[in-house]
Amino acid sequence: MGCLYPEHRRRTAPGAAGIAPGAARTTVPKLLAALLLLATTASCGAAAPGTPSTPAPPTAPAAGPSSAPPVTAGISQFRDNYGKQIIEIQLTNNSTASLTMLGAELTSPLFSSGIIWQPADGGIGLPPGQAKSLPAPLPAPDCTQGSVAASAPAGGPEDAATVSLRLAPAAALAEPQPLTAPAADPYGVLPRNNAEMCLAEAAAAVAGFRLEPDLDVSADGRSAVVRLAITPRNPGTADAGTLTIDRIEGTTLLEEDPGAPWPRSVEVSASAQPEEVRLRIRPARCDPHAVAEDKVGTLLPLRVRAGGREGVLKVDAGGLLRGRIYDFVTAACGGQ
Repeated sequence: MGCLYPEHRRRTAPGAAGIAPGAARTTVPKLLAALLLLATTASCGAAAPGTPSTPAPPTAPAAGPSSAPPVTAGISQFRDNYGKQIIEIQLTNNSTASLTMLGAELTSPLFSSGIIWQPADGGIGLPPGQAKSLPAPLPAPDCTQGSVAASAPAGGPEDAATVSLRLAPAAALAEPQPLTAPAADPYGVLPRNNAEMCLAEAAAAVAGFRLEPDLDVSADGRSAVVRLAITPRNPGTADAGTLTIDRIEGTTLLEEDPGAPWPRSVEVSASAQPEEVRLRIRPARCDPHAVAEDKVGTLLPLRVRAGGREGVLKVDAGGLLRGRIYDFVTAACGGQ
């Protein structure tokens, strides 16, 4: 039988007197019910919630120390560092004390040597529970693993990366110095950069590509011409090295003029003579942030095949042409 709390007893317990005449036949059952009720409530009284006699529930054992490593690492790349081949080693301090980073080196089988961050002066602090990004230039890629697609997903054993840290002594850090941790690469930064750099090496064995600094703006200011210079490596020789420019793609800032389509399927031989490809451009967008927020709009993408690899080769406009393109886009958009 369930426990009855005081409010139930007031409704169900019989009075002390007032047995009506002629109710003798029901007196005994009522007395038995009252006794049973008293016995039940007496046995349950100690368990009634909220009473002083209620025993405190047992306390769960305290949780042990966190199993998280003192520092976790990841890999990223900011848009403004994309054309510079600089990545970010991102570190998070999981300990309860501030740490001082004296140096970091990321190692990956996709690169021929370590990817190194070195502080300018004395190290950098990493407070508890916070993360910081450390910029590190990429070394030469290891291109011996065969063709790797630029969009290849990360996470395979061939992409495994670890970071070794040099830390200033800290009492809260139990691990020995230096500290080594795996580095997560959820966006495939290292495979993408490896693929692009190895493709650039294969293309460079055939020819060099650059954008001339001059910009020829049309009379109405709505379009302009940039010139892509192609310089074969061994003109006039029997060198049989070749590559194919399948197409030239637009950027976040520039696109082809429909009246003058860009060339496709351009064959380039290492033994050919230098040539120049004229590309008529127009603004790809005219919103107020087009130029102000541009990071990669002046990196011209060439979709190429070379040395058994294929992907996008980015040709940087350089500082002088970049400024002229920004001026052109601003003026062309202002006239619309």
